[in-house]
This record gives sequence, C-alpha cells and structure tokens, in this order.
Amino acid sequence: MNEIPTKPYLLRSLYEWCVDNGYTPHVAVKVDSKTQVPSEYVRNGEITFNVSPSAVHKLQIGNELIEFSARFAGVARQIAVPIANVYAIYARETGHGMTFDVDAAAKPATQAVAEAEPSAPREVPALPAPANTSPPQPGKPGGGKPKPQLRRVK
Repeated sequence: MNEIPTKPYLLRSLYEWCVDNGYTPHVAVKVDSKTQVPSEYVRNGEITFNVSPSAVHKLQIGNELIEFSARFAGVARQIAVPIANVYAIYARETGHGMTFDVDAAAKPATQAVAEAEPSAPREVPALPAPANTSPPQPGKPGGGKPKPQLRRVK
C-alpha cells in the first residue's frame, strides 16, 4: 500500500489556520502542462492564488489536486492544480506559512534536467513581503520582534 504524503494534510491545516485567524491564504504554484490555470496570469512559470473563502468558490484541497473556481477580470475560471506543483502556502498579511520542494515531475522538463545535475548552493528569494509592513508594536502579537520571511529550503 502506498502511503499518502503529508503535503496535502499540511496544506489543508495551514489553510484552515489562515482562515481561522482572519488572514488571507495564498498558494504559490509551479505551472506546467498538468496545471489548469489562466496562462495570462503566469509569471516565470509560477502563479499565486488568493484562496480565501471570499475569493474562490467550491475550494477542494484533495490528496492529489486543489480545485476551485475564481473570477479573473470578471470571468469565472475553473482552476485545477496538482498538489505536487504547490511550493508554498502563506498568510498574505504576515508572510507566515510553509514552503515545499516541488517534485521533479512538476518541474518543466528542462528545469528538472538542469536541477538533477549537481550545482553550487544557491540563494532562493523570499516570498513577497506581506502587504502590512508596519513594525510590530510591543505588547501586541509579535512583541516587537521582526517577523521571519519564508525561504524554500532544500
């Protein structure tokens, strides 16, 4: 029997954590031939979705796929993304969340070949800065400490 990976469970729990705390959950995805996304919004082979309950309809985070419908420029579109293509889920307001390695199967063929060869370690850029970048206030959540930025670790 094949064991179900932990990734879909982590995605579901972090999504729920974001919603329960009033944050806006975002999912960052590597786009390939298996993703059903609006290609006009893809940048550098990636796309990020706001998957909050107010932004999407009929969200299902299954063990193999994330599916939902959303409006882009007023037009309803059906989105389907393999779990393997998701490389991050985070709260827009705080940047807190989790990053994941993307399976070799989810990478474009040329990128998968290039990354299979040994190379020097490289710096991976942090996810976009949260929209609210004001410094934390003492006595409030964060206690005056700077908030960590997500980094993908291999």
